[in-house]
Amino acid sequence: MKKIVLSIIMPALLGAYFSTATAQVDKKVLNWYNTEKTGMSTEKAYKKSLKKMTPETVIVAIIDSGIDINHEDLQGKIWTNTKEIAGNGIDDDGNGYIDDIHGWNYLGAADGTNQEHARLEAARIVSMYSEKFEGVEADNVKEADKVDFELYTEAATYVAQNREKYQGYIDQTKQFRDQMLPMLPSMVASAMGIEEDQLTLKKVKAWKAKTPQDKQMKQVGVALLSGEVTVEAITEQITQLEGMLEHHNNPEYDDRSLIGDDWLDMLDVVYGNNDVKGPDSSHGTHVGGIVGATRGNKLGGDGVANNVLLMSLRAVPDGDEFDKDIALAIRYAVDNGAKVINGSFGKAFSTLPEAVYEAIMYAQENDVLFVHAAGNDAKDLAVESNFPAVKYDFQEDPFTHVLTIGASTRYHDGELAASFSNYGQDQVDIFAPGLEIYNTWPENEYKAIQGTSMAAPMVSGVAGLLKGYFPSLTMKEIKDIILASGDDFGATLQTKPGTDEKVLFSTLSKTGRVVNVYKAVELAKKVVANKN
Repeated sequence: MKKIVLSIIMPALLGAYFSTATAQVDKKVLNWYNTEKTGMSTEKAYKKSLKKMTPETVIVAIIDSGIDINHEDLQGKIWTNTKEIAGNGIDDDGNGYIDDIHGWNYLGAADGTNQEHARLEAARIVSMYSEKFEGVEADNVKEADKVDFELYTEAATYVAQNREKYQGYIDQTKQFRDQMLPMLPSMVASAMGIEEDQLTLKKVKAWKAKTPQDKQMKQVGVALLSGEVTVEAITEQITQLEGMLEHHNNPEYDDRSLIGDDWLDMLDVVYGNNDVKGPDSSHGTHVGGIVGATRGNKLGGDGVANNVLLMSLRAVPDGDEFDKDIALAIRYAVDNGAKVINGSFGKAFSTLPEAVYEAIMYAQENDVLFVHAAGNDAKDLAVESNFPAVKYDFQEDPFTHVLTIGASTRYHDGELAASFSNYGQDQVDIFAPGLEIYNTWPENEYKAIQGTSMAAPMVSGVAGLLKGYFPSLTMKEIKDIILASGDDFGATLQTKPGTDEKVLFSTLSKTGRVVNVYKAVELAKKVVANKN
C-alpha cells in the first residue's frame, strides 16, 4: 500500500495540491522572472538601459476570463474608453457596445447575467452532429458528409476518453481523501524515524531527507502540517473534476443559453455586457498582472511593463472559448487602439477557424501583435492541434504578427522547459518564464501559479514595453527583436516536456531561446538608430 501511495497517488494527485498557491511565497519565487540570474533581466533593462527614457503609453488587450479592475496592484493600469460616458446606458462611441468603459464581456447578457462554465469544443461538435451521425457506420456515410463525420468521430472519441479519465481521477482522489490522507502523518513520522505525536512542521522542515522517496515525504509533511493539503482543499479539487464531467465533457450541457446568443452566427454581434471582471477573474487577473502590475511597490510580483494600460476582454470561460467571442474580441482590441493582444487560451478543436484566422489577419493588417500561449499538454504542436493554430490548413498568407510562447523555468540546468509546456521546432517561437509565477489574484490577493498562460503575458509585457520606449518601431520589428535577442540555450541538453528524454533545446522551438528584456532593449536601440 505504501508503494502505491508513493509511486502513483503522490505524483498524480498530490502534485496539484503542492503547487496550490498561497498568499505567502518563497523569496526565491518572488519576481524571479524579472531577475538577471534566472529570469528575463527585466530589472537590468530598467536600471541600465531605460532609466533616462520616458515611454509612451501602450494598450495591451487581455483576452481572458476577466480582470479584477479594482485590484490594488492594478490601479492606474486599466484602460478606459474615453469616448464612452460611464453609466448612461448609451452607446456613445457608436461601436455597438453600450458603456464599454474598460473593455467588453462576451460571456454575458444585457441584463447582467454572466456565463461561467462551458463545454469543450469537442463536446459542442458532438452535440452538433449527434442527431445526424450517432450510431452511423462509416460505410453508410455519404461522400459529402465524410469530412463532418470524421470530425464528429474524432470529437466523440476525445470526449469519451476524457470522461473515462476524469471519472478515474475522481475515484482516485476520493480514495486518497478518505483512505490515504489520514495515514500520511504516520507515514511521514515513520520515514523520519519519530513517533507521530512528535511530528511538527518545524521538525519536518529541519529534516535532512536524502533519498528521493524521503524528499517526497518531506514535501508531503510540509504540505500537511502547513495546512496546504486539507480535506477541504481535496474536496474542492473533486468538485472541479466533477465539473469536467458535468460541463466540459458533456455534449448535452447548454453552455450558451444564459446569453441567448447563437455562437455559430458571426453576423450576430450584439450581445454581452460591460462586466469585464465576471464571476471568476482569477486567471485573467493573474495574466494582466504579469503584463503590467505596478512595479516597485512591494505588492505581489512586478509587472514586466511600466507603461501599459490593460484592456479587459472577457471571452474565456471555465471550459473552451467560443471562436466567435475570440474573433470579435480581437477585432475590438484592434479597433480600440491595442497594439498587443495577449491570448492565454487554447483548445484542441475549432468550429469557426476562418473567423479567428480573419480576425488575426485583421490585427496583422493594422500592425497589432497577437501573443498566444502554446498550451500545457506537453505535446509537440507539429503533431497535436492547439487553436488558434500557428498555421491553418486553408491558410495561404503567413502570420507575421503572431508569437507562440512555450513556458520556461528558473532551472536552467537540464530542466529549462517546463514539464507541462507544449513545444514544436517550427510551431513555438520562443520560451518565457511560466513556472512558479507570483502575481495578482482577485480581491487584492496574490498567488503563484504556472502555465504557458503565464509565459505569454511575459512576452506581451516585453512587446508593450518596447513599443512604448521605441514608438517608431513597428510591431513586426518588435516581434523580430524579441526573437533575435533572447538568451540562446539551443545547444544545451534539456528534458523534453512530458518525458525523461534529453534533447537539444533548439528542437523545442524555432529559436532555441528564452526571452531577455535587457537584450531586447539594447537591440531595439540599434534598430532605431539604423532607421534614423
